[in-house]
Amino acid sequence: MRTMSDGIQKAAGERLQSILNFMTGNRVAAIFTGFAITAIVQSSSATTVMVVSFVNAGLLQLTQSIGVIMGANIGTTVTGWIVAIFGFKISMSAAALPAIGIGFVLMLFKRLQKENIGEFLVGFGLLFLGLDFLKNSVPDISQHPEILASLARFTGHGLASYFLFVIIGTLLTIIVQSSSAAMAITLTMAYAGWIDYPTAAAIVLGENIGTTVTAYLASIGTSVNARRASRAHTLFNIFGVLWMTPVFYLFLNLVNTIVPGDIYALDGAKALPGHLAAFHTLFNIINTFICSFFVKFIAVLVTKLVPDEAPVPGPYKLKYIRATLQDTPELYLLTVKRELSKMADIIADMFTRFWDIFSHPEKSMANEVETQKNMEDLTDQMQEEITKFLSQCSMDNMNNVSTNNVYSMMRITNELESIGDSCYNLVILAERKKKQELVMDETAVEKLLPYVDLVNQFIRFIRSHLNEHMSSENMAVAVKLEDKINKMRNILKQSASKRLQNGANVRGELLYIDIVRHVEQIGDHCLNITESLAKLG
Repeated sequence: MRTMSDGIQKAAGERLQSILNFMTGNRVAAIFTGFAITAIVQSSSATTVMVVSFVNAGLLQLTQSIGVIMGANIGTTVTGWIVAIFGFKISMSAAALPAIGIGFVLMLFKRLQKENIGEFLVGFGLLFLGLDFLKNSVPDISQHPEILASLARFTGHGLASYFLFVIIGTLLTIIVQSSSAAMAITLTMAYAGWIDYPTAAAIVLGENIGTTVTAYLASIGTSVNARRASRAHTLFNIFGVLWMTPVFYLFLNLVNTIVPGDIYALDGAKALPGHLAAFHTLFNIINTFICSFFVKFIAVLVTKLVPDEAPVPGPYKLKYIRATLQDTPELYLLTVKRELSKMADIIADMFTRFWDIFSHPEKSMANEVETQKNMEDLTDQMQEEITKFLSQCSMDNMNNVSTNNVYSMMRITNELESIGDSCYNLVILAERKKKQELVMDETAVEKLLPYVDLVNQFIRFIRSHLNEHMSSENMAVAVKLEDKINKMRNILKQSASKRLQNGANVRGELLYIDIVRHVEQIGDHCLNITESLAKLG
């Protein structure tokens, strides 16, 4: 199941993330999105980790994430139907080996660029081959009456038995780290007659709680809202088990009435997989319907459970999600995109501060220089953390598009840090001008304004297009901006040379040329960023 799910996620790449980001405008859309993505990737854990990643990256609001998680709970029931129909009613073992063989061929021949589809086929084949082995290896219960007697001791005790098997289902899912795999094991045991209908249904309810552990673990060390989203998942599933408790047997009879096949007949165990799949689906649909009216209340509740944290002073640390099982490196890039946006905001502020300091020398500079130094140190720390993080991502098994994006983001990170260095150097030059009382031609200083404005315009341009593919039209705009900056640089440097020849203050003019050079370098870095953005997939 893990191999199959990962193959689908890598094949779909960041398109799934785009769907999740743009189809969560309202409660119904969020639920449908969660259902659709989980049905596609065949893993509610993968979807919930994806949701927590989006919340951590600031791309999804808490209320939106709750709706998606609700939909994911319905989507994961599709796996139960696949296993119940193809695993027990239709023999898929004959198709399993060819699927594995074709999948391996696609994975080995990289030139075909179908290795992700190959991984899916291998996972698909292994799923049904493993299910066939599991089904055939479970002993006939009629030949082991002592085991049946042992299990019987734990049944028939009302609520005690109910909660015992809910706990067993929870622990089973935590151990195998997959509610889908736990569901397959439960269906197999029910099909073989080891556990009866109520016992299997209680275990399925427990598996619903156990699947929340993956997102819970993934949220450790992330933002407050990301942790709130994972807690909402846990509360939602626990609430479902609680309301099911008083109506459990009525619900079982309802499912038995709706679904064809009598589970109380002599061969009733053969009908159990279909009944359990229907039970799982109907339960999650009703639970989602009930809870969908209380999304805001759930958001308030988890906000109280996970209160806001006061910022802790110290060096910059990148908060990201390293999922314990469903490691999908593509999701990590969302965190990087968020941090790059923050970095771009910082350097834009630094550049604005430079011009404010330079054009108002009467202001006190000590605090401004210290602030600029702190911001420059922060960009250095961000570069180190982001680069280290991207290096880790590059070692994971990513699709080709994401691998290319990693290297583009590395370059963007370095260019942004270089802009931060240039901005700090400009402030140091402004401070030197004031301390040494260097004289500059007033007209020359005035001519710097349109030059600085042009570079400021370029910085705003990359900020507005950061983390998205740079189109050819926008690339042409960037090239024109760079050309204008270069032409203006040449004019300003030539003017400074003429003033030197006419006996102007040497130290003042050399400092002026340094300022022109550093400002132009920022334009170069901006162009390099746009080139990297053009390579983003």
